[in-house]
Amino acid sequence: MFARLRKFIITGLLIWVPLGITILVIKLLVDLLDNSILLLPPAWRPEALFGFNIPGLGIIISALVIFLTGFVLTNFAGRRLINWSENILDRIPLVRSIYSAVKQVTVTILSTDNDTFNEVLLIQYPRKGVWTLCFKTGDSPKSFEQVTEKELITVFVPTTPNPTSGFILFVPRSEVKKIDLDVEDALKLVMSLGVVNPETTMTKKTEKRQKKKQIKPRQKPKIS
Repeated sequence: MFARLRKFIITGLLIWVPLGITILVIKLLVDLLDNSILLLPPAWRPEALFGFNIPGLGIIISALVIFLTGFVLTNFAGRRLINWSENILDRIPLVRSIYSAVKQVTVTILSTDNDTFNEVLLIQYPRKGVWTLCFKTGDSPKSFEQVTEKELITVFVPTTPNPTSGFILFVPRSEVKKIDLDVEDALKLVMSLGVVNPETTMTKKTEKRQKKKQIKPRQKPKIS
């Protein structure tokens, strides 16, 4: 009896915990974007115009602002405006460091012509014989290679269960093992503490597809 109760509880947790966390994350993102309504003057906000709040209006405003910003700044005048504003920010010591670092990371992640975070690798870390999952983020600085006299690559080792934090390592290219694994599956493996095995998941999906193919619909008898 206790075994069945335990089974029911675990099954319920497996349904509600992922669903609850997903809803919580989406709600946090929606609330964050919805705060962009504060960019409007108080007289233009829905509370003043209609007497009530309109949920999701901030998301529409955020998307519109992003689109219009990209549309305006892609022409010649927009690029000159960007250069002028960046020159001003570059003269402020603390702001210069933060803005430059964030911009480089954003450009690297959003760029479509690089292989950043597109390769899942294995390295021996924190000691020989122990393998750790990591992602290639780019080539290492040439000065590092001159000091070590080795061809290095830069990798990011995520922590579990929060893959947004981790370590940056410069590893010899010869000591890196590339594995045939999608970035999404690798992140699932990290976030699940190694419980979610991508190979097991793919095997189950393949077996289900094969079973569906084997089950053929019955043909209706012909009426003569």
